[in-house]
Amino acid sequence: MKNSVLLVDDEPNVLSSLKRVLLEESYDIHTASSGIDGLGILKDNKIKLVMSDEKMPGMSGTEFLAAVKKMFPDTIRIMLTGHASIEAAMNAVNNGEIYRFFSKPWNDVELKLALRSAFEKYDLEAENKKLLRTVKRQASELKQLEDAYPGITDLERDEHGNVLLTDMSGSDKDISEIVSEIMSQSDIKEDLG
Repeated sequence: MKNSVLLVDDEPNVLSSLKRVLLEESYDIHTASSGIDGLGILKDNKIKLVMSDEKMPGMSGTEFLAAVKKMFPDTIRIMLTGHASIEAAMNAVNNGEIYRFFSKPWNDVELKLALRSAFEKYDLEAENKKLLRTVKRQASELKQLEDAYPGITDLERDEHGNVLLTDMSGSDKDISEIVSEIMSQSDIKEDLG
């Protein structure tokens, strides 16, 4: 999936400046002039990262990012504001669980680096979730195998640490028959490939 970013600001010149800064980064860039418009774009597109202004008519950036957190929890959230205050920063962090907080005017290099880091974080978290699903599925398959063939998951090691096949009590099948049966019943072939 391409790195996609949604820029939300009610000032068109700010959106233009941000797009210009990110032009050479090859991101899929979406823009919105309000939080409501931003939520609509998020519903229709797979967005990895949202950067929002704080002071906007209708819905503040903090309210918008809190809604993004609730509706699209995996999306990385960044606050960009010209009205930096301790209170605004605390609200954004506490309500929107933002990744970074930038003040206007921003430093182009810092902003680019922060976005690259945010996309790496997103990708790592997505990969971790995928691996966790695989581990849970495999654990479930191992439990089913152990229920069907008691002792199949027991391991014994020789003096060199090599795994030895153990006697599976209650099974009168040859090990090659069991392996063939297991391979035909599960996704193990996909995991090994």
